[in-house]
Amino acid sequence: MTAAVTEAGTTGLAVPRRRRRNRIPYFYLLPALIVMSVITLYPLVYQVWMSFTNFGIQNLRAGSAPPTWVGLQNYIDVITSQLTIPNYAFFRLLIYNLVWAFTNVAFHLVLGVGIALLLHTRGLWFKRFYRSLFILPVVIPPLIVATVWKNMYDPTHGAINLMLAAIGGIFGIPASEFRIDWLRQVQDPFAFIPLPLAYFAMLGTNLWLGWPLNAVVATGALQSIPGELYEAAEIDGAGRWQQFKNVTLVFLRPAMIPYAIYGFVVTFNLFYLAYFMSAGGPQGRTELLVTQAYGLVNGRSLYGVGAAFAVIMFFILLTVTLITNRMAKATRSYQDQ
Repeated sequence: MTAAVTEAGTTGLAVPRRRRRNRIPYFYLLPALIVMSVITLYPLVYQVWMSFTNFGIQNLRAGSAPPTWVGLQNYIDVITSQLTIPNYAFFRLLIYNLVWAFTNVAFHLVLGVGIALLLHTRGLWFKRFYRSLFILPVVIPPLIVATVWKNMYDPTHGAINLMLAAIGGIFGIPASEFRIDWLRQVQDPFAFIPLPLAYFAMLGTNLWLGWPLNAVVATGALQSIPGELYEAAEIDGAGRWQQFKNVTLVFLRPAMIPYAIYGFVVTFNLFYLAYFMSAGGPQGRTELLVTQAYGLVNGRSLYGVGAAFAVIMFFILLTVTLITNRMAKATRSYQDQ
């Protein structure tokens, strides 16, 4: 009887102790949750609220009248292109933004993986030196990258046109034929591709800037492949292509696809190239959603419309990321390949 009472009392005391132990992790997380709520959660909620109002610069003053609730009107104006902005068409802007992001990521992956495979060749000298060059474009501030490349594309004194003129001089082509206005030419360079020349100029810039990190990620994935797998495949009679297909690609996929999704998000919101190089030109055809949202807020002080624009961008990126992740199965492991 006494033992039963003692056991019951011990069990009753153990329950509060377990509850206290279960609460301890939440106390450790509480400071981080408070900080994240202040600097992330609150601004997000406030922005969503702003998107349903006509919030403007007049509402920034202390003691000013609260903004008027307009419901979904800001979203309707953005999507139906009812904003009084020159050369603004939402769906043209969206399609260009998607084309810009997808093409950049595709080129980055192909070039990055190709160079990583090339430098992974056995017996190649100075591998570490070549790989150390990967990081150089990444450490240069984005503003400097955009400014330097903009000057390189100058129609009269830019390095690109001067180089083309020098090559053309070898074949007797006059230098005047190479005064190409890369960033402001209105006519499309290819009749069958409805993209301005400025797109290809910025694509070249971002290609120079974006492939190194892809190569670094691919190099890490290649170095993690056990050599025994290639030996086993060779013993089984697999050729170079079969080894690449059944071993190399299998181990590259889990590393490169999540990074490609990350690269898509970064390129989709790549503000500084579109803003500092082409300024959205010619005729707004290289404008991105992020530069348009910046112009709404910073240039026109349409804070409510800009907030709605940002919310729409968020759902576009979320949708594309979820679809891409599901189709590519970016989170599956090596064993599931």
